[in-house]
Amino acid sequence: TTKWIGGHGLSIGGVIVDGGNFDWKASGRHKGIVEPEPAYHGAVLADVAGAAAFIIRARVVGLRDFGGSQAPFNSFLNIIGLETLSLRMQKHVANAQAVAEYLEKHPAVSWVNYPGLPSHPSYARAQKYLPKGAGAVIGFGIKGGRDAGRTFIDSLKVFSHLANVGDARSLAIHPATTTHSQLSEDEQGITGVTQDYVRLAIGIEDINDILWDLDQALSISQGVTVHALS
Repeated sequence: TTKWIGGHGLSIGGVIVDGGNFDWKASGRHKGIVEPEPAYHGAVLADVAGAAAFIIRARVVGLRDFGGSQAPFNSFLNIIGLETLSLRMQKHVANAQAVAEYLEKHPAVSWVNYPGLPSHPSYARAQKYLPKGAGAVIGFGIKGGRDAGRTFIDSLKVFSHLANVGDARSLAIHPATTTHSQLSEDEQGITGVTQDYVRLAIGIEDINDILWDLDQALSISQGVTVHALS
């Protein structure tokens, strides 16, 4: 609910889905589940609850410590967002498809990661399982790497520079210099964050405004006038 259901980045919400079929003791990494819980007389939840240990811990520890109910106003905001979800998603995915196709042809772009493109390795699966559209998040590589990525972000006028997705506004971020900046370049590479990687979450603005903004920011990032938009 924090993302597309709310639609405006105004409230946080969500649910826990637990299938109850995971072996929590197998790896030994889930300390809160496989080690004694002090608040419950040293009980080991993996022994007491078995496969249901996670959801039990969520109730007896997480719910106790943090609460589990949304504030009424947050619920109100999410209900309002839910009412327009289907209409917004149509616009999100249509705009994203157009942006992905545009980026794939742009001379300042070295690669595009979007399942709605035939060049994507999961294109066939996306056509099968996501027949109404492949979502609104696009990753691409900008020529010029880290410096070009930062310049691109700073040059955007329609897009907002935010680490979020699912907003009615189009959002852009350069992970190597923001969300993953605490990692070394090698560590970033392990997580899949390359220096040229830019992530876009496409909103519901007019597609011509979105493409214009991308075009002018890409041009500035390259230090030359690069126009692929006819």
